[in-house]
Amino acid sequence: MKFPIFAFVGIVHLVSLGSGKAINKSNISQRTFEEIKEEIASYRDVAKAIINRTVYGESQNRSYERLALLVDTVGPRLSGSKSLEKAIQIMYQNLQENGLDNVHLEPVKIPHWERGEESAVILAPRRHQMAILGLGSSVGTPPEGITAEVLVVTSFEELQRRAPEAKGKIVVYNQPYVNYSTTVQYRVNGAVEAAKVGALASLIRSVTSFSIYSPHTGMQEYQEGVPKIPTACITVEDAELMSRLASRGIRIVVQLKMGAKTYCDAYSFNTVAEITGSKFPEQVVLVSGHLDSWDVGQGAMDDGGGAFISWEALSLIKDLGLRPKRTLRLVLWTAEEQGGVGASQYYQLHKVNISNYSLVMESDLGTFLPTGLRFTGSEKARAIMKEVMSLLEPLNITQVLSDGEATDISFWIRDGVPGASLQDDLHKYFSFHHSHGDTMTVMDPKQMNVAAAVWAVVSYVVADLEEMLPRN
Repeated sequence: MKFPIFAFVGIVHLVSLGSGKAINKSNISQRTFEEIKEEIASYRDVAKAIINRTVYGESQNRSYERLALLVDTVGPRLSGSKSLEKAIQIMYQNLQENGLDNVHLEPVKIPHWERGEESAVILAPRRHQMAILGLGSSVGTPPEGITAEVLVVTSFEELQRRAPEAKGKIVVYNQPYVNYSTTVQYRVNGAVEAAKVGALASLIRSVTSFSIYSPHTGMQEYQEGVPKIPTACITVEDAELMSRLASRGIRIVVQLKMGAKTYCDAYSFNTVAEITGSKFPEQVVLVSGHLDSWDVGQGAMDDGGGAFISWEALSLIKDLGLRPKRTLRLVLWTAEEQGGVGASQYYQLHKVNISNYSLVMESDLGTFLPTGLRFTGSEKARAIMKEVMSLLEPLNITQVLSDGEATDISFWIRDGVPGASLQDDLHKYFSFHHSHGDTMTVMDPKQMNVAAAVWAVVSYVVADLEEMLPRN
């Protein structure tokens, strides 16, 4: 089986075989970039047909309606839960009924954690019931809870400076929001750092720049050799309240109760469907989103929208009677929220064929009105993607940005496969993500139509080009 990596602007790359041999030089492409530009330009009518059908035609609002039916019926889909397994079975049936190829479930093992009953109450200087959400994999408290004084800090550095004050207390992090990737370190590592200085529990200001008294959950990590202490997110408002009280020298006492439990890993599935390639069926363009969510809200935005525009991309291409040269593969991941658990197992199973993956795509930053495509790959591949995005001029969405990584496709990108993710309104996304507010009310059918059109055009054209995207 041949695994072609094509030449670009006269630079020749040998193409390896499964046997480790190289093919004859006479089979190596010598196409110029201008020829590739002309090939991509020939897809303008196809791109317009996809856009017209999705945004203005008979398929408009379909991805929104499909998503609403699932999340209204099933609700949130936490890793290891019965609701996630119900959603997977529904999607398996939906994809079969849609007439897609090779619809199947690939078994994986995933974490099973449940939050149980939880509460946090300020007892002094006054009684105040706080809204909290325990963080994923957190241990619970004793049945009577933990009642202790609070130490409020704004950073890990301040915690270290005040380490002698932390022993026997509940550490509250009131870290300022810088951006998600920076600030999320407090959610991920806050419990470990607090435990190292002898704290009994940690409460973390929710990682968001906007709050209407809304706690945001998410994953956190324990460290071997460090005591596991209960940890939860609180609202921005309550973190700031306790910070103001502490700045006045007022003693704060909190009672925390958490019934969180971790069970044995559960059996689950990644959900897969395809449009089989007409010329290079062994080569793949992968489109994806994750089907699991946290156990609050409906998981509509994170990541129901991404999963459903990925399904919509294949539906649109099938509706138009198109069959690209390469196989278009849809994967609905499971247990992304626990760190890409399902995707990691997919990678281990399929990495033997890594040379056959032309592009991996994941939508996991919302499906609001797109502003462009985030992309990671060689400069040659980036130049091609800019030409592909030019086909979306009718929607005025042509930007190719950096950093195409997303949790579930990161394994492939790390090993050199070009990767892409959808760019849209991140402020709105992080205002609702991992919270009770992640419901269908956040979703806009017209914006989902545009997102689906972008996803379908990019995936189809890359899958139908005569040659794979070049790598470094």
